[in-house]
Amino acid sequence: MDTCATPLLASPQRVAELKVESLSQASAQLGPRQLCELEMLLSGAFSPLAGYMGREDFESVLAGMRLADGRPWPMPVALDVPEALAKRLGPGDKLALRDQEGFMLAVLTVSEVWPSAPAREAAALYGLADIDRHPEARAYAGKAPFWHVGGAIEGVSLPLHADFPELRRTPAEVRAVFRQRGWRKVLGCQPRAFPHNRQRAVLRKAAAAIEGSILLVREAGDAISGGALHFAGVRCARLFAESFPPNMLLVNLLPLCSRQAGPRQALFEALVQKNHGCTHTLVGLDHADPLDADGAPLYAPGQAQRLVADFEAETGIVMVPETAMDYVEEKAQFVPRSAVAPGMTVRDLPPAELKRRLEFDLDIPEWFTPPAVAAELRAVYPPRSRQGLTLFMTGLSGAGKSTLARLLFVKFMELRTRPVTLLDGDIVRRHLSSELTFSKEHRNLNISRIGYVASEITKNGGIAICAPIAPYESSRAEARALVRPYGGFVEIHVSTPLAVCEQRDRKGLYAKARAGIVKGVTGIDDPYEVPAHPEISLDTAKLTPGEAVQEVLLYLEREGYLG
Repeated sequence: MDTCATPLLASPQRVAELKVESLSQASAQLGPRQLCELEMLLSGAFSPLAGYMGREDFESVLAGMRLADGRPWPMPVALDVPEALAKRLGPGDKLALRDQEGFMLAVLTVSEVWPSAPAREAAALYGLADIDRHPEARAYAGKAPFWHVGGAIEGVSLPLHADFPELRRTPAEVRAVFRQRGWRKVLGCQPRAFPHNRQRAVLRKAAAAIEGSILLVREAGDAISGGALHFAGVRCARLFAESFPPNMLLVNLLPLCSRQAGPRQALFEALVQKNHGCTHTLVGLDHADPLDADGAPLYAPGQAQRLVADFEAETGIVMVPETAMDYVEEKAQFVPRSAVAPGMTVRDLPPAELKRRLEFDLDIPEWFTPPAVAAELRAVYPPRSRQGLTLFMTGLSGAGKSTLARLLFVKFMELRTRPVTLLDGDIVRRHLSSELTFSKEHRNLNISRIGYVASEITKNGGIAICAPIAPYESSRAEARALVRPYGGFVEIHVSTPLAVCEQRDRKGLYAKARAGIVKGVTGIDDPYEVPAHPEISLDTAKLTPGEAVQEVLLYLEREGYLG
C-alpha cells in the first residue's frame, strides 16, 4: 500500500473560488460522527480515499473489506443525507459541507446517490447474524431512512478544535515527528478506556519486542459533546505518557468515532495508524468487542489478531498481539499471565469493581493506577452522593406521577444537597413540546427531549425529576442512555392499575376516550409497555403519597445517592 497519506485540502486560491461558488450550491450540515469522518478524509488519515465512496466501493468494502480495485479497506465511508436532500442531488452536482455553526469545511462533487439498506448494511459491517446483540449495530439498523452520497471532496479547512491543539497532529505532522526523533519502528496503540498500569506493562513489553517506540492514539471528537470525560481522558493520557522513558511514547488525538466492529475495526485502525507512520499495530484478543448485554463476547477471541495478520503483506503494517498481564503481589509488578506460577497471589480490579469504588468513594490501589490518574477519575466520576441524578417516573395518566414528583421536589429542596428541576409531563408539553402531537413518533420525540434536558441537569450535578407517561420501552431506554454517562438514572414505575386511574380521571381524559371523543389515549386505544426492570415500582392505590415518597428516599439512601 501507499505509505504516504495525502491530505485533500485545496490551495488558498482554490479555497477562495470554492467559497464564492458555494453561494449557489446546496449545503449539508454535518453531525458529530460525520465531522470526524470528514476531518479524517481531509487530513489524509483515510488514505487512499479521495472522498466519499461510490456504491461499487461501498458494497465491495462491506462484502470483502476491499475497495473495488482490490486494495484493502475495511470500513465503508459515504456521506449519509436525508431523502429530501438526496432527491435534489445528481452526478456532477456540488454540495457544500458545513459544521454545526454553518462554516464550510469542504465541497463534495457528487458522483452517485443511492438509498441505504440499514439492516443489511449493519449485518455485513459487524459480521453478526444477530445484530440486536451489538449496541452499535442495533443503532445503525434502526436509523431513520437515509441515502448515501459518494464523490470527491475538496477541503476548505479542517474543523477547528480549541482543546489540546498541540496533540491534534495530522498524519503528515506525526510522520514529521517520527523523522525528527529518528523513530524507525513505531507501535500504534488505540486503547478504549483510561490507560492504567496494566496497559503500561502491556505496551512496554510490546515495544521491547519490536525494539521500537509507541504512538498512543486517543479518540477525541468534539470536546463539547465529550464533556468532562473527554478532558479527563486526555489529561490521563498525558500522565500515562510521563510514566515512560523520555522519547518513547507520543500521544496523539484522533477525530474518530469507533464503530466497535471487532476484527474489521482492528484492521481499520491498523490502516489509519499506517497512514500516521506506524510500522506495527497492537491488537488485543477481544479487540473492539463491546460485549453483549450479558457480558459475553460478540466475536471469537483472537479473530481480530488473525485478520490483521492475514493482511500484513498488503498493508505493510505488522500485527503485534497484546500479551495478557497480571499483577502478582509477591513480585509487586505486572508479569505475563503465562509466567504466573501456582501459589502466586494475583490482584485484579475489574471495570465493575473500579466503578463501584468510585461510586462509593472507596480506595483505588496504587498498583492499579497512579494516584494522579485516580484523582482524575474521581473528578469525572464523583461518588453517588455528589453525582447528578435523574428520577424518571413512568405510568398511566392519573397514576400519581405528578403528585409524587412535586412532593419529591419539596423534599430535595429541603435537603439542599443539589439543585433540583421538575420536568413534569404537562409542563414539558407546554414549554418544550407544544407543537407535538400524540403520535408514537412525536411521543418518542417528546421523551427524547426530556432525556436530553435531564442529561444536561445530571451532567451539571443537579437532580432532574421527570414525570411523563413515557409509554414505550424504546424511548425510556433512550432517556436512560442519554443520562447514564453523567450520573444516576432511577426509573420509577408508578404502577397504579388502569381501573384506579380511570376512577380518578382528573382531566376527564379516559371518559372522553371511552366515549370516542379523543383517540390515542394510553391504556385505552394506545399501548403502555410495562417496564421490565424499573429500579422502583410504586402502586399509589396501595400507598399514600407520603409513603411513596419515603420508598423513593429509602432506595436512594440504600444506593448511596443521599450520602
